[in-house]
Amino acid sequence: MGRPPVSEREAADDRERMLRVREGDLARLGELYDRHSKRLYNYFLRLVRDRAAAEDLVQEVFVRMLKYRHTFRDDAELAPWMWTLARHAATDAWRGRPREVAADEATPEPAAAEPHPLARLEREQEIERLSAALGRIPPEKRELLLLARFSELPYAEIGELLGVTVGAVKVRVHRALQDLRSAYQVECAGGAS
Repeated sequence: MGRPPVSEREAADDRERMLRVREGDLARLGELYDRHSKRLYNYFLRLVRDRAAAEDLVQEVFVRMLKYRHTFRDDAELAPWMWTLARHAATDAWRGRPREVAADEATPEPAAAEPHPLARLEREQEIERLSAALGRIPPEKRELLLLARFSELPYAEIGELLGVTVGAVKVRVHRALQDLRSAYQVECAGGAS
């Protein structure tokens, strides 16, 4: 669903690049952008359901990485720090947005690999209903599901981002999945709330 988890070597390389950015080697930020912008874009696209907004949010994350580079600690991992900045950028963007986000028909979804056209149509309809259901749940639950399921962040990192225990993350993910399931059932019943 996303890229494989970052290896220890990649995490160490990212930390070293960010430490160099912190010390003024701003070219290293471009390397970090190349490594992480697509993952951030996909996260934001599914979160805000708007291509332009997702692109803007990715840019905002890297602007914040530059602006707040002095806060990156020597012993820190890049991923939790970067995702914290991403969450803050998304929260700032959510202010004033409607709680229910309309499905963006241009939002790319994973390509269906079914051999039969009818199966492909059913899969597309299922994706549309799931996408609409995701738009119906509160933004904080949508974000949690995207972090846990799409971005594939470990619960420990999500807990660090949210300032809660791994157990609390598991409970919140479970509750968010229940809300998504209920919203999906509403979509399957015709979209009436």
